[in-house]
Amino acid sequence: MKILPKHIQEKKNSGTPIVMLTAYEASQACLLDELEIDMILVGDSLGNVFAGLETTIPVTMDQMVYHTACVARGARRSLIVGDMPFLSSQISIEEGKINAGRLIKEGGAQAVKMEVGPADVETVRAIVSMGIPVIAHLGFTPQSVYQQGGYRVQGRSDSDADKMVTLAKTMEDVGCFGVLLEMVPSALATKIAIALDIAVIGIGAGMGCDGQVLVTHDVVGLLDKKPPKFVKQYANLHTEMKRALGEFKADVIARRFPTEEQGFV
Repeated sequence: MKILPKHIQEKKNSGTPIVMLTAYEASQACLLDELEIDMILVGDSLGNVFAGLETTIPVTMDQMVYHTACVARGARRSLIVGDMPFLSSQISIEEGKINAGRLIKEGGAQAVKMEVGPADVETVRAIVSMGIPVIAHLGFTPQSVYQQGGYRVQGRSDSDADKMVTLAKTMEDVGCFGVLLEMVPSALATKIAIALDIAVIGIGAGMGCDGQVLVTHDVVGLLDKKPPKFVKQYANLHTEMKRALGEFKADVIARRFPTEEQGFV
């Protein structure tokens, strides 16, 4: 069965936790699909973990369409969510509609995720009106890293918390099927999850959300760096891959590879 936004809503209604992970290419997507992950996010985080950029800001629309299409070819069951990169929706409502449409039409996504603020309400409304499901990203929004003063928890003051609750409710009112909260105090995230009828997905937002999302590279330890505080690392694939590739190098140098077994007659 193909997972659609209505199934995510059903999980919210029944209190069943929702699982979301990132993928940027077909083999990752195939693995997550086999695990029956509910949603696969083709995040602009590919700028950091795939392209080696310091921020997500340089990621282009064409890059997001390409990677989303790669993921779509690898996943048949999971709901694929394409990320709207910086400058894809901020210039005008019309441009936002076109770019969201590209992720669906060219990328093969079934939904889009947008980092939003109060100024984005009408753009979100317009995209939803096209029949495109939207997840609104609140809290720490990486595309606004400079404005927000770096990688910092958002919503700690009463004023900021109230604004986030209001914005989350507004996103529900304009038709979003989900809200993603990043680096938000646990109590505030729980309050929002209770207040909304739509699914609230957390990343660094505590256990009171309706579901959780992490960057797959962080979960499996594919990068040689310390993951963020909110990540639980379940493996260290960097070390294991380094060992395996080091053995290959040593075998080639020592002429232990290839052997007759790997040859042809």
